[in-house]
Amino acid sequence: MPISPTVLLAEGVVIHHPELVNLYGCRIGEGTKIGAFVEIQKQARIGRRCKISSHSFVCEGVTIEDEVFVGHGVLFINDRYPRAATDGRLQTEQDWSVIGTLVQRGASIGSGAVILCGVTIGKDAQVGAGAVVTHDVPPRATVMGVPARVAARHRKEQLA
Repeated sequence: MPISPTVLLAEGVVIHHPELVNLYGCRIGEGTKIGAFVEIQKQARIGRRCKISSHSFVCEGVTIEDEVFVGHGVLFINDRYPRAATDGRLQTEQDWSVIGTLVQRGASIGSGAVILCGVTIGKDAQVGAGAVVTHDVPPRATVMGVPARVAARHRKEQLA
């Protein structure tokens, strides 16, 4: 699994096992750490001082701002209606549109979470392990469950 020459790695990026990741056409910010068996696709952007834990999948159209934690095995999705074929032929990039996702600064996503496309995870929000996020997560909220629901809201000083 390669790190393509099309990847823009900022200074201080740490990839613990570069032979065990698949990165192509993406941008990774300064000081970010990436674990083994992570795939980050083209046109995905990862901010500064993030941690992307092992076995996570960050697809095209995902923007992760600075200081975000992504737990083990987190999956992002960029297509609401995925199909393998249309009218008896395999689909190509022309058959669908990427729907973006935004994870704002300081958010934390627990292991095994699934993030559907078109959502924003707000600043300093927390997504519980195994949650399925189908709607926007407010800033400083904690969501959990399937589908994810707000379980708590935090003041800024509670998160320090």
